[in-house]
Amino acid sequence: MNKRVLFIDDDERILAGFRRNLHGVFEVDTAVGPEAGLAKVRENPPYAVVVSDLRMPGMDGIAVLAKVRELRPETVRVMLTGFAELEAAISAVNEGNIFRFLTKPCEADYLKGALTAAVEQYRLVMAERELLEGTLRGSLRILSEVLSLLRPEVYGRVSRIAPYVRPLAKLCGDPNPWQTEAAAMLCLLGYITLPDNLISRVERGRTLGAEDQAVYQQHAEVAARLVANIPRMGGVAKAIAYQEKNFDGGGFPEDAVRGKEIPLGARILRVLLDFDRFLGAGQPKADAYKQLRQASGLYDPDVLAALGEALGEEGKYVIVPMAVKSLRDNMILAEDMYVSRGGQQIKVLSRGASLSSVALEHIAKLARYETLTDPVKVIIPSEEA
Repeated sequence: MNKRVLFIDDDERILAGFRRNLHGVFEVDTAVGPEAGLAKVRENPPYAVVVSDLRMPGMDGIAVLAKVRELRPETVRVMLTGFAELEAAISAVNEGNIFRFLTKPCEADYLKGALTAAVEQYRLVMAERELLEGTLRGSLRILSEVLSLLRPEVYGRVSRIAPYVRPLAKLCGDPNPWQTEAAAMLCLLGYITLPDNLISRVERGRTLGAEDQAVYQQHAEVAARLVANIPRMGGVAKAIAYQEKNFDGGGFPEDAVRGKEIPLGARILRVLLDFDRFLGAGQPKADAYKQLRQASGLYDPDVLAALGEALGEEGKYVIVPMAVKSLRDNMILAEDMYVSRGGQQIKVLSRGASLSSVALEHIAKLARYETLTDPVKVIIPSEEA
Protein backbone atom coordinates (compact mmCIF):
# COMPACT_ATOMS: atom_id res chain seq x y z
CA MET A 1 0.00 0.00 0.00
CA ASN A 2 1.24 3.50 -0.84
CA LYS A 3 2.21 5.28 2.43
CA ARG A 4 4.27 8.03 0.83
CA VAL A 5 3.70 11.39 2.54
CA LEU A 6 5.21 14.70 1.38
CA PHE A 7 5.51 17.63 3.81
CA ILE A 8 5.94 21.12 2.32
CA ASP A 9 7.09 23.89 4.65
CA ASP A 10 9.51 26.83 4.55
CA ASP A 11 11.01 25.89 7.95
CA GLU A 12 13.65 23.15 7.73
CA ARG A 13 13.50 22.55 11.51
CA ILE A 14 9.79 21.67 11.34
CA LEU A 15 10.42 19.33 8.43
CA ALA A 16 13.22 17.62 10.37
CA GLY A 17 10.78 17.08 13.23
CA PHE A 18 8.28 15.40 10.87
CA ARG A 19 10.99 13.08 9.55
CA ARG A 20 12.08 12.19 13.08
CA ASN A 21 8.60 11.63 14.59
CA LEU A 22 7.08 9.75 11.65
CA HIS A 23 10.06 7.62 10.68
CA GLY A 24 9.06 3.96 10.33
CA VAL A 25 5.33 4.76 10.29
CA PHE A 26 5.12 6.45 6.88
CA GLU A 27 7.48 6.95 3.95
CA VAL A 28 8.20 10.59 4.69
CA ASP A 29 9.57 13.02 2.11
CA THR A 30 10.03 16.75 2.65
CA ALA A 31 10.44 19.88 0.56
CA VAL A 32 11.53 23.35 1.64
CA GLY A 33 9.13 25.85 0.12
CA PRO A 34 6.26 25.61 -2.37
CA GLU A 35 8.31 25.47 -5.59
CA ALA A 36 10.44 22.57 -4.35
CA GLY A 37 7.31 20.78 -3.14
CA LEU A 38 5.47 21.09 -6.46
CA ALA A 39 8.60 19.95 -8.31
CA LYS A 40 8.62 16.77 -6.23
CA VAL A 41 4.93 16.20 -6.93
CA ARG A 42 5.58 16.53 -10.68
CA GLU A 43 8.72 14.44 -10.88
CA ASN A 44 8.22 11.65 -8.33
CA PRO A 45 5.81 8.70 -8.21
CA PRO A 46 2.43 9.65 -6.69
CA TYR A 47 2.29 10.53 -3.01
CA ALA A 48 -0.63 9.19 -1.01
CA VAL A 49 -0.75 12.42 1.01
CA VAL A 50 0.67 15.92 0.63
CA VAL A 51 0.75 18.10 3.77
CA SER A 52 1.42 21.81 3.22
CA ASP A 53 1.96 24.69 5.58
CA LEU A 54 -0.46 27.56 5.00
CA ARG A 55 1.85 30.56 5.45
CA MET A 56 4.82 30.40 3.06
CA PRO A 57 6.57 33.14 1.05
CA GLY A 58 5.76 33.34 -2.65
CA MET A 59 2.80 30.98 -2.63
CA ASP A 60 0.50 30.08 0.24
CA GLY A 61 -0.59 26.56 1.09
CA ILE A 62 -4.02 27.04 -0.42
CA ALA A 63 -2.51 27.70 -3.86
CA VAL A 64 0.01 24.88 -3.39
CA LEU A 65 -2.62 22.26 -2.61
CA ALA A 66 -4.87 23.52 -5.38
CA LYS A 67 -1.94 22.96 -7.76
CA VAL A 68 -1.33 19.51 -6.26
CA ARG A 69 -4.95 18.72 -7.02
CA GLU A 70 -4.36 19.62 -10.69
CA LEU A 71 -1.15 17.56 -10.92
CA ARG A 72 -2.27 14.53 -8.89
CA PRO A 73 -6.05 14.54 -8.40
CA GLU A 74 -5.96 11.27 -6.49
CA THR A 75 -3.48 12.50 -3.84
CA VAL A 76 -5.09 13.36 -0.49
CA ARG A 77 -4.33 16.92 0.65
CA VAL A 78 -3.87 18.14 4.24
CA MET A 79 -3.34 21.73 5.44
CA LEU A 80 -1.14 22.43 8.47
CA THR A 81 -0.82 25.93 9.95
CA GLY A 82 -0.17 27.84 13.12
CA PHE A 83 -2.99 30.24 12.28
CA ALA A 84 -6.34 28.64 13.06
CA GLU A 85 -8.32 31.12 11.00
CA LEU A 86 -11.83 30.19 9.94
CA GLU A 87 -11.60 32.12 6.66
CA ALA A 88 -8.35 30.39 5.70
CA ALA A 89 -9.85 27.01 6.52
CA ILE A 90 -12.90 27.68 4.35
CA SER A 91 -10.73 28.86 1.45
CA ALA A 92 -8.49 25.82 1.75
CA VAL A 93 -11.40 23.41 1.70
CA ASN A 94 -13.15 25.15 -1.21
CA GLU A 95 -10.13 25.83 -3.43
CA GLY A 96 -7.94 22.83 -2.70
CA ASN A 97 -10.53 20.23 -1.72
CA ILE A 98 -8.65 19.62 1.53
CA PHE A 99 -9.12 16.38 3.44
CA ARG A 100 -8.07 17.76 6.86
CA PHE A 101 -7.12 21.15 8.31
CA LEU A 102 -4.66 20.80 11.22
CA THR A 103 -3.11 23.45 13.48
CA LYS A 104 0.45 23.76 14.73
CA PRO A 105 1.80 22.64 17.07
CA CYS A 106 0.24 19.27 16.27
CA GLU A 107 0.78 16.40 18.72
CA ALA A 108 2.61 13.46 17.17
CA ASP A 109 -0.12 10.93 17.95
CA TYR A 110 -2.84 13.18 16.55
CA LEU A 111 -0.80 13.81 13.40
CA LYS A 112 -0.21 10.08 12.96
CA GLY A 113 -3.93 9.44 13.31
CA ALA A 114 -4.79 12.10 10.75
CA LEU A 115 -2.21 10.78 8.28
CA THR A 116 -3.41 7.21 8.79
CA ALA A 117 -6.93 8.35 7.89
CA ALA A 118 -5.58 10.23 4.86
CA VAL A 119 -3.63 7.20 3.63
CA GLU A 120 -6.76 5.07 4.01
CA GLN A 121 -8.74 7.66 2.04
CA TYR A 122 -6.12 7.46 -0.73
CA ARG A 123 -6.43 3.66 -0.74
CA LEU A 124 -10.21 3.88 -1.10
CA VAL A 125 -9.94 6.46 -3.92
CA MET A 126 -7.45 4.31 -5.83
CA ALA A 127 -9.49 1.13 -5.28
CA GLU A 128 -12.59 2.84 -6.68
CA ARG A 129 -10.58 4.20 -9.59
CA GLU A 130 -9.12 0.78 -10.41
CA LEU A 131 -12.59 -0.78 -10.25
CA LEU A 132 -14.02 1.91 -12.53
CA GLU A 133 -11.15 1.71 -15.02
CA GLY A 134 -11.35 -2.09 -15.03
CA THR A 135 -15.09 -1.93 -15.71
CA LEU A 136 -14.59 0.61 -18.48
CA ARG A 137 -11.78 -1.37 -20.07
CA GLY A 138 -13.90 -4.51 -19.96
CA SER A 139 -16.88 -2.75 -21.51
CA LEU A 140 -14.75 -1.23 -24.25
CA ARG A 141 -13.05 -4.55 -24.95
CA ILE A 142 -16.40 -6.33 -25.31
CA LEU A 143 -17.75 -3.72 -27.72
CA SER A 144 -14.50 -3.77 -29.67
CA GLU A 145 -14.57 -7.57 -29.93
CA VAL A 146 -18.19 -7.43 -31.14
CA LEU A 147 -17.04 -5.15 -33.95
CA SER A 148 -14.09 -7.43 -34.78
CA LEU A 149 -16.38 -10.46 -35.07
CA LEU A 150 -19.26 -8.82 -36.96
CA ARG A 151 -17.22 -6.50 -39.20
CA PRO A 152 -13.60 -7.78 -39.33
CA GLU A 153 -12.79 -5.57 -42.32
CA VAL A 154 -14.01 -2.51 -40.43
CA TYR A 155 -12.17 -3.57 -37.28
CA GLY A 156 -9.02 -3.65 -39.42
CA ARG A 157 -9.42 0.10 -39.97
CA VAL A 158 -9.72 0.69 -36.24
CA SER A 159 -6.59 -1.36 -35.63
CA ARG A 160 -4.65 0.54 -38.28
CA ILE A 161 -5.37 3.97 -36.83
CA ALA A 162 -4.83 2.85 -33.23
CA PRO A 163 -0.99 3.20 -33.26
CA TYR A 164 -1.34 6.88 -34.21
CA VAL A 165 -3.94 7.87 -31.64
CA ARG A 166 -1.76 8.12 -28.53
CA PRO A 167 1.11 10.00 -30.25
CA LEU A 168 -1.31 12.51 -31.77
CA ALA A 169 -3.14 12.97 -28.46
CA LYS A 170 0.17 13.64 -26.73
CA LEU A 171 1.46 16.02 -29.40
CA CYS A 172 -1.84 17.93 -29.40
CA GLY A 173 -1.86 18.31 -25.60
CA ASP A 174 -4.99 16.20 -25.16
CA PRO A 175 -6.11 16.57 -21.50
CA ASN A 176 -8.02 13.25 -21.68
CA PRO A 177 -6.01 10.93 -23.94
CA TRP A 178 -7.77 7.82 -22.63
CA GLN A 179 -11.08 9.22 -23.92
CA THR A 180 -9.60 9.73 -27.38
CA GLU A 181 -8.16 6.21 -27.40
CA ALA A 182 -11.52 4.80 -26.33
CA ALA A 183 -13.28 6.83 -29.03
CA ALA A 184 -10.87 5.43 -31.63
CA MET A 185 -11.62 1.88 -30.52
CA LEU A 186 -15.36 2.36 -30.88
CA CYS A 187 -15.75 5.08 -33.53
CA LEU A 188 -16.94 2.64 -36.22
CA LEU A 189 -19.22 0.60 -33.98
CA GLY A 190 -22.22 2.07 -35.82
CA TYR A 191 -21.04 0.30 -39.00
CA ILE A 192 -22.74 -2.86 -37.73
CA THR A 193 -26.04 -1.23 -38.75
CA LEU A 194 -24.93 -0.35 -42.30
CA PRO A 195 -25.51 -2.56 -45.38
CA ASP A 196 -22.40 -4.28 -46.77
CA ASN A 197 -22.69 -2.64 -50.17
CA LEU A 198 -22.89 0.82 -48.59
CA ILE A 199 -19.77 0.19 -46.51
CA SER A 200 -17.98 -1.04 -49.63
CA ARG A 201 -18.82 2.13 -51.54
CA VAL A 202 -17.72 4.34 -48.66
CA GLU A 203 -14.40 2.50 -48.26
CA ARG A 204 -13.71 2.84 -52.00
CA GLY A 205 -14.39 6.57 -51.83
CA ARG A 206 -17.44 6.42 -54.09
CA THR A 207 -19.87 9.34 -54.14
CA LEU A 208 -23.08 8.54 -52.27
CA GLY A 209 -26.57 9.55 -53.30
CA ALA A 210 -28.69 11.63 -50.93
CA GLU A 211 -30.53 8.59 -49.53
CA ASP A 212 -27.36 6.55 -48.97
CA GLN A 213 -25.62 9.57 -47.48
CA ALA A 214 -28.46 10.00 -44.98
CA VAL A 215 -28.15 6.33 -43.97
CA TYR A 216 -24.36 6.54 -43.70
CA GLN A 217 -24.47 9.65 -41.52
CA GLN A 218 -26.37 7.71 -38.87
CA HIS A 219 -23.41 5.45 -38.02
CA ALA A 220 -21.67 8.02 -35.78
CA GLU A 221 -24.90 8.85 -33.97
CA VAL A 222 -25.66 5.15 -33.40
CA ALA A 223 -22.17 4.49 -32.00
CA ALA A 224 -22.34 7.59 -29.79
CA ARG A 225 -25.69 6.52 -28.33
CA LEU A 226 -24.40 3.04 -27.54
CA VAL A 227 -21.28 4.37 -25.83
CA ALA A 228 -23.20 7.05 -23.91
CA ASN A 229 -24.96 4.27 -22.00
CA ILE A 230 -21.65 3.44 -20.25
CA PRO A 231 -21.13 5.54 -17.08
CA ARG A 232 -18.62 8.43 -17.41
CA MET A 233 -18.25 7.94 -21.15
CA GLY A 234 -20.01 11.15 -22.17
CA GLY A 235 -16.78 12.69 -23.49
CA VAL A 236 -16.03 9.57 -25.53
CA ALA A 237 -19.54 9.53 -26.96
CA LYS A 238 -19.26 13.21 -27.99
CA ALA A 239 -15.94 12.59 -29.77
CA ILE A 240 -17.53 9.71 -31.68
CA ALA A 241 -20.60 11.78 -32.56
CA TYR A 242 -18.41 14.51 -34.15
CA GLN A 243 -15.90 12.28 -35.97
CA GLU A 244 -17.31 13.31 -39.41
CA LYS A 245 -17.39 17.03 -38.57
CA ASN A 246 -15.18 19.30 -40.67
CA PHE A 247 -12.95 21.87 -38.99
CA ASP A 248 -14.76 24.66 -40.87
CA GLY A 249 -18.12 23.51 -39.49
CA GLY A 250 -19.25 21.46 -42.48
CA GLY A 251 -19.99 17.75 -42.41
CA PHE A 252 -22.20 16.28 -39.74
CA PRO A 253 -23.81 16.61 -37.31
CA GLU A 254 -25.22 19.72 -38.93
CA ASP A 255 -24.90 22.33 -36.21
CA ALA A 256 -22.96 25.52 -35.43
CA VAL A 257 -20.00 23.75 -33.80
CA ARG A 258 -16.73 24.43 -35.64
CA GLY A 259 -12.97 24.81 -35.19
CA LYS A 260 -11.62 24.23 -31.70
CA GLU A 261 -15.19 23.85 -30.42
CA ILE A 262 -15.18 20.37 -31.96
CA PRO A 263 -13.89 17.85 -29.39
CA LEU A 264 -10.16 17.23 -29.87
CA GLY A 265 -10.77 13.48 -30.02
CA ALA A 266 -13.16 14.00 -32.92
CA ARG A 267 -10.64 16.21 -34.76
CA ILE A 268 -8.01 13.48 -34.37
CA LEU A 269 -10.40 10.81 -35.65
CA ARG A 270 -11.37 12.99 -38.62
CA VAL A 271 -7.74 13.10 -39.75
CA LEU A 272 -6.83 9.47 -39.04
CA LEU A 273 -9.91 7.88 -40.60
CA ASP A 274 -9.43 9.78 -43.86
CA PHE A 275 -5.69 9.09 -43.80
CA ASP A 276 -6.42 5.37 -43.52
CA ARG A 277 -9.03 5.59 -46.28
CA PHE A 278 -6.43 7.09 -48.65
CA LEU A 279 -3.97 4.34 -47.71
CA GLY A 280 -6.65 1.74 -48.41
CA ALA A 281 -7.01 3.20 -51.90
CA GLY A 282 -3.37 2.32 -52.54
CA GLN A 283 -1.73 5.69 -51.91
CA PRO A 284 1.72 5.78 -50.26
CA LYS A 285 1.74 7.44 -46.85
CA ALA A 286 3.54 10.52 -48.14
CA ASP A 287 0.90 11.04 -50.84
CA ALA A 288 -1.96 10.39 -48.44
CA TYR A 289 -0.55 12.92 -45.99
CA LYS A 290 -0.05 15.44 -48.79
CA GLN A 291 -3.69 15.03 -49.83
CA LEU A 292 -4.81 15.71 -46.27
CA ARG A 293 -2.69 18.86 -46.17
CA GLN A 294 -4.16 20.10 -49.44
CA ALA A 295 -7.77 19.75 -48.31
CA SER A 296 -9.27 23.12 -47.41
CA GLY A 297 -11.27 23.47 -44.20
CA LEU A 298 -11.65 19.77 -43.45
CA TYR A 299 -8.98 19.17 -40.83
CA ASP A 300 -7.48 20.84 -37.78
CA PRO A 301 -4.03 22.15 -38.86
CA ASP A 302 -2.56 21.29 -35.45
CA VAL A 303 -3.66 17.66 -35.77
CA LEU A 304 -2.23 17.49 -39.31
CA ALA A 305 1.10 18.81 -38.03
CA ALA A 306 1.07 16.21 -35.24
CA LEU A 307 0.40 13.44 -37.77
CA GLY A 308 3.39 14.57 -39.80
CA GLU A 309 5.57 14.36 -36.70
CA ALA A 310 4.17 10.92 -35.79
CA LEU A 311 4.86 9.59 -39.28
CA GLY A 312 8.50 10.49 -38.76
CA GLU A 313 8.62 8.03 -35.86
CA GLU A 314 7.57 5.03 -37.91
CA GLY A 315 11.15 3.96 -38.60
CA LYS A 316 11.03 2.34 -35.18
CA TYR A 317 8.86 -0.51 -36.58
CA VAL A 318 9.62 -3.30 -39.04
CA ILE A 319 7.61 -5.92 -40.97
CA VAL A 320 8.68 -9.53 -40.43
CA PRO A 321 7.22 -12.96 -41.30
CA MET A 322 5.97 -14.74 -38.19
CA ALA A 323 4.85 -18.34 -37.70
CA VAL A 324 1.21 -18.58 -36.63
CA LYS A 325 2.19 -20.43 -33.44
CA SER A 326 4.50 -17.52 -32.52
CA LEU A 327 1.92 -14.74 -32.86
CA ARG A 328 1.51 -12.63 -29.72
CA ASP A 329 -0.92 -10.13 -28.27
CA ASN A 330 -0.83 -6.62 -29.81
CA MET A 331 1.09 -7.63 -32.96
CA ILE A 332 -0.36 -5.96 -36.07
CA LEU A 333 -0.97 -7.87 -39.30
CA ALA A 334 0.91 -6.44 -42.27
CA GLU A 335 -1.10 -8.58 -44.72
CA ASP A 336 -4.50 -10.26 -44.89
CA MET A 337 -4.73 -13.66 -43.21
CA TYR A 338 -6.61 -16.41 -45.07
CA VAL A 339 -7.83 -19.93 -44.41
CA SER A 340 -8.02 -22.51 -47.20
CA ARG A 341 -11.45 -24.11 -47.27
CA GLY A 342 -12.94 -26.19 -50.08
CA GLY A 343 -10.34 -24.98 -52.55
CA GLN A 344 -11.11 -21.33 -51.75
CA GLN A 345 -9.19 -18.68 -49.86
CA ILE A 346 -11.40 -17.12 -47.17
CA LYS A 347 -10.20 -14.03 -45.35
CA VAL A 348 -9.93 -14.48 -41.58
CA LEU A 349 -8.43 -11.13 -40.58
CA SER A 350 -7.63 -7.99 -42.54
CA ARG A 351 -4.29 -6.25 -42.91
CA GLY A 352 -3.83 -3.82 -40.05
CA ALA A 353 -5.74 -5.90 -37.49
CA SER A 354 -4.25 -5.75 -33.99
CA LEU A 355 -4.11 -9.25 -32.54
CA SER A 356 -6.12 -9.40 -29.33
CA SER A 357 -6.36 -12.42 -27.03
CA VAL A 358 -9.74 -13.26 -28.56
CA ALA A 359 -8.33 -13.08 -32.11
CA LEU A 360 -5.35 -15.26 -31.13
CA GLU A 361 -7.65 -17.86 -29.59
CA HIS A 362 -9.76 -17.87 -32.75
CA ILE A 363 -6.63 -18.30 -34.92
CA ALA A 364 -5.38 -21.15 -32.72
CA LYS A 365 -8.69 -23.02 -33.09
CA LEU A 366 -8.67 -22.62 -36.87
CA ALA A 367 -5.04 -23.76 -37.07
CA ARG A 368 -5.92 -27.11 -35.46
CA TYR A 369 -8.26 -28.14 -38.26
CA GLU A 370 -7.60 -25.93 -41.31
CA THR A 371 -4.72 -24.45 -43.30
CA LEU A 372 -3.98 -20.82 -42.44
CA THR A 373 -1.60 -18.30 -43.99
CA ASP A 374 1.63 -19.42 -42.34
CA PRO A 375 3.92 -17.61 -41.85
CA VAL A 376 2.11 -14.29 -41.89
CA LYS A 377 3.73 -10.85 -42.03
CA VAL A 378 3.34 -8.72 -38.89
CA ILE A 379 4.49 -5.29 -37.69
CA ILE A 380 6.67 -5.28 -34.57
CA PRO A 381 9.03 -2.77 -32.87
CA SER A 382 12.44 -2.87 -34.57
CA GLU A 383 14.20 -3.77 -31.32
CA GLU A 384 12.18 -7.01 -31.14
CA ALA A 385 13.08 -8.09 -34.67
